[in-house]
Amino acid sequence: MKRLRVAIAQFNAHVGDLAGNAGRILEFAARARDGGADVLLTPELALCGYPPEDLLMRPDFYRACAAQVEALARAAPLPRVLGYAEESQGKRYNAASLLANGRVVATYRKLRLPNYEVFDEERYFAAGTEPCVIDLNGVRCGLAICADVWESGAAEAASLAGAELMLTLNASPFHMNKQARRYEVLRERVTATGKPVIYANLVGGQDELVFDGASFAMDGQGRLTHQLPAFVEALEFIDFADGHLLPGLMVEPPSREAEAYAALKLGVADYLGKNGFPGAIIGLSGGIDSALTLAIAVDALGADQVRCVMMPSPWTAQMSLDDSREMVRRLGVQYDEIPIAAAMDQFAALLAPTFAKLGPKPDWDTTDENLQARIRGMLLMALSNRTGRIVLTTGNKSEMAVGYATLYGDMAGGFAVIKDVAKTFVYDLAHYRNTVSGVIPQNIITRPPSAELKPGQTDQDTLPPYAVLDAIIEAYMERDESPRQIIASGYNEVDVRKVVGMLKKNEYKRRQSPVGIRITQRGFGKDWRYPITSAYAEEW
Repeated sequence: MKRLRVAIAQFNAHVGDLAGNAGRILEFAARARDGGADVLLTPELALCGYPPEDLLMRPDFYRACAAQVEALARAAPLPRVLGYAEESQGKRYNAASLLANGRVVATYRKLRLPNYEVFDEERYFAAGTEPCVIDLNGVRCGLAICADVWESGAAEAASLAGAELMLTLNASPFHMNKQARRYEVLRERVTATGKPVIYANLVGGQDELVFDGASFAMDGQGRLTHQLPAFVEALEFIDFADGHLLPGLMVEPPSREAEAYAALKLGVADYLGKNGFPGAIIGLSGGIDSALTLAIAVDALGADQVRCVMMPSPWTAQMSLDDSREMVRRLGVQYDEIPIAAAMDQFAALLAPTFAKLGPKPDWDTTDENLQARIRGMLLMALSNRTGRIVLTTGNKSEMAVGYATLYGDMAGGFAVIKDVAKTFVYDLAHYRNTVSGVIPQNIITRPPSAELKPGQTDQDTLPPYAVLDAIIEAYMERDESPRQIIASGYNEVDVRKVVGMLKKNEYKRRQSPVGIRITQRGFGKDWRYPITSAYAEEW
């Protein structure tokens, strides 16, 4: 009877740290050998991390990758299927090689190069042309890399070449509901080939992307046989015997809120950790967005690495101060209060002579509101300069969409934690976090949202109700529906015109916002590339 034990290395690669990643792969290989594995399966581009972006334009990058591949082949505790960037005969490939017996035994080059959503692989790589089937303990294994199993052709070619089992290397970034889609496309390949598949996925945060791991295996009938945990590193063994995958570890899937929260937490931890920031600074407002951002940051980094600053103006409600103080007490973070009334007066005095030349000014307008936000932004950035800590901004996706934020004010900072979290989902995540432990005071969750930049202000003075706003944004921005379609689905034309108009008008602001974690299928980042200057008029 033919038997093969495959070890999945679901690990957190650091883009560009070739030596560090190689060392981690050797650690996984040694553990896999001790667990009786016959081969170690790594994720896509495991050696260099994913996505390396324009590092892939550099000839020296490929030379460094090649040197590490040779070194890994010589230091083999057991055979490994390694993902890496390869240059061969003047072309560059997204490749996977079997390393065994001190050498590269076989190499597969990715056939299907994705060029949609956050992917730009046609920019960097040439497509492979041939399937690759390797013999491991007498079992013929076909290799595939990520998009090869999302589209037809590559897996089918490996099956026709004699593969009994598919080994798939993946760097599949997270968005909500992604795992269900992975199951769906893998079942399509299994149905087409009749071959079981082992799916090894990357885990970790890389700039705006988060990779969730959640590796799995599926038998020749499309039934799940193994499910690894999400958002953590893991080494798991999968046994293939006499043509079948033997059942193994099955981790229950997290809830929608739990997986989104875990993604945000991992994104924060890796952005700060991999970039060497000693901690985070957060400007608190007493509102739900900064409260959720604070909870995520503390869970990701630890209370000792987070510093909070409350900067009350004359319009800040006592409730906002009380709730902020209570939350920092519950979490045990460093906390400062810096009132800004004096700074507001100083700026008003400095600007008064020039403003007087511009004609009559209303008693209060957006100039006064934005000045408060910019004073706060300056104070936060000064603390960042002094401490080396990065400012985490607290704006959500709804605000980013319609420009309900101040350039160089509340948008000032280095990393936007909830940039891809709609306001309605902010509340869902806050409720979820309080089921773990009650760190967010209930007042923060139940009070009407307000920027508190003028007396009696609420968000709905300017915006439609968030349930309406978020639904229109999702339809227009994530599903590419026209205004006509959105209105036909039941939304008020006045609201649709307002939201779409604000969304288009504020592209220039979004281009200047910090990078932020992507948790939906389309965020304001790599997969949103609309022109700032555009006269296009949609269907109405």
